[in-house]
Amino acid sequence: MDIEVRRARTHGDRQALGRAGEDLAAEHLRRQGLTVLERNWRCREGELDILATDGTTLVVCEVKTRSGRNFGSPAEAVTEDKRRRIRGLTSRWLAARRVAWCPIRFDVVAIDHPPGEEPVVRHIAGAF
Repeated sequence: MDIEVRRARTHGDRQALGRAGEDLAAEHLRRQGLTVLERNWRCREGELDILATDGTTLVVCEVKTRSGRNFGSPAEAVTEDKRRRIRGLTSRWLAARRVAWCPIRFDVVAIDHPPGEEPVVRHIAGAF
């Protein structure tokens, strides 16, 4: 197998893992009583994974899924730069949806999903 095929396969596997993780995260949030408002909201500056509400608070949820720990835990991937970007994107979402003000909470759903094993979902409410 040439290197380009391996890269394409790895990239596709990561995309599939990410989509599966976001599906798991959305279902987890629903089971916690939240209503998912939107998934994968995009603008020119980036993307928000999941926007949800508990009825009074907007919950902006970053989802990180990993199949191994070679690059650290999923939650460790939400760096200060990533948090800053998510806050800015949230302001854009609020403006786009014409939401004047509401309480906001930033959560992380970290999913460990090694090949051949059941995924482990860790929800960190108020992560940042």
